[in-house]
Amino acid sequence: MAIASGLGAHVGIAPEVTYGAYVAPTSFVQPNKASLKKTKNTEQSAAIASGRLQAAAAGRQPTTVGGSGSLELDVANRKMGLLVQALMGTSVTPTVLTAPAYQQTHVLADTFGKSLSIQVGLPDASGVVRPYSYTGCKVTSATFEIDLAKILAATFEFDAQDVSEAQALAAPSYPAAVSPFVGTQASVKVGVFGAEAAVAGVTKATVKIDRNLNTDRYYLGGGGKKAEPIANAPVGISGTVSADFVDKTVFADRFVSDAGFSLVIEARGALLAAPDTYDLFRITLPGCYLDGDTPVLDGPDQVSGDFPFTCLFDGANTPKIEIVSADSILA
Repeated sequence: MAIASGLGAHVGIAPEVTYGAYVAPTSFVQPNKASLKKTKNTEQSAAIASGRLQAAAAGRQPTTVGGSGSLELDVANRKMGLLVQALMGTSVTPTVLTAPAYQQTHVLADTFGKSLSIQVGLPDASGVVRPYSYTGCKVTSATFEIDLAKILAATFEFDAQDVSEAQALAAPSYPAAVSPFVGTQASVKVGVFGAEAAVAGVTKATVKIDRNLNTDRYYLGGGGKKAEPIANAPVGISGTVSADFVDKTVFADRFVSDAGFSLVIEARGALLAAPDTYDLFRITLPGCYLDGDTPVLDGPDQVSGDFPFTCLFDGANTPKIEIVSADSILA
């Protein structure tokens, strides 16, 4: 019997072979929140019958189904690969660097054919864990937050084709030593792609990747379930860097001149393999341009500012997320 609260819950994920066809969880993540929900639509007949003062219950019919919601979790040294693959689109196989260190490189690509089955085990008040299995889960966006004194955070937003309570409850298992990255392990680099250099004064950074999918592909003959969402607009990548006014050439001057640059945000964790291979989570964004304002005087404290940015295709280089971890398979 599980703990009769959220402490007894679990979330398992697996890549699907066919969109919407359930696959039992192969990897169990450790979220802070899992807000996935079923959606349904119904139609009510407006037919009139003599003397009937209410709409008839027999006239209520379900039409389309689906699901949506989010997973909020720490950016950790393990179990990030399947989620990032579903976000970025590239099929990735970890490659060994120096055992037990394996590298994943997730380059931005179309996500068609990349869907997940997600099972959420929810304990009821008696301690019975009820399985809610979401199929056809497509990542619609993800946000990464890096704050100096906090654990790195990620929020993945999903669209789902359907939700079932009929699948068997999977037994969760977790690897040892799953550790989150923290802001003091993070750095921000700016410059020409491939030659970015660390900059001083940054206190916080956020990155949001919007996949912009058509999630309304319902057709006659589909049984009320949508077809796999497809891209219907360019991928939107944006964010904000918060920094003290340490070096005006880094952000303030680039804002004024509208000069493009490559932005790297990375967190380097514990030593994974000697002599110098560490747990790593790195986001590389070529073609960044600054929006917003120049720094302003806002009282007697040190001058600082927020620098919103947009990432565009620079004509040659593609955004990517790199992971170095002990995961020898994508998990």
